[in-house]
Amino acid sequence: MSTPSIEIANTPGSLAHEEGHPEAGQGAADAHQQHPLGLYFKVWGLLFLLSAFSYMVDLFQIHGVLRWGLILALMMAKAALIVAVFMHLRWERLVLICVVVIPPLALLVLAGMMVLESDYVFAARTLYFG
Repeated sequence: MSTPSIEIANTPGSLAHEEGHPEAGQGAADAHQQHPLGLYFKVWGLLFLLSAFSYMVDLFQIHGVLRWGLILALMMAKAALIVAVFMHLRWERLVLICVVVIPPLALLVLAGMMVLESDYVFAARTLYFG
């Protein structure tokens, strides 16, 4: 008595044939998407330009809230470029992007709420404890 065997064929409807999955016999390295080298050079140039703008903030001796706003905006733009292109987040699924982006944004919101609350706490301590 023989046992029936099930063969998994590499048919057009199978999982291996769907887009994004390597064919049977191909290595995982062949399945990765290759990005043009020019893209990396353009991003590198843009990062250099944003860094030059942040140095120009000091060169033109901008002070106060405008200075810190410009420095933080340029810093966040550079970080977003690095994460999107060099860490390949631009080509990932929306779920992975949300997993990476939402927690730091939530921490920034909570830190901002703490800063707003700190004035009230400082004033209350000064009033009641001298």
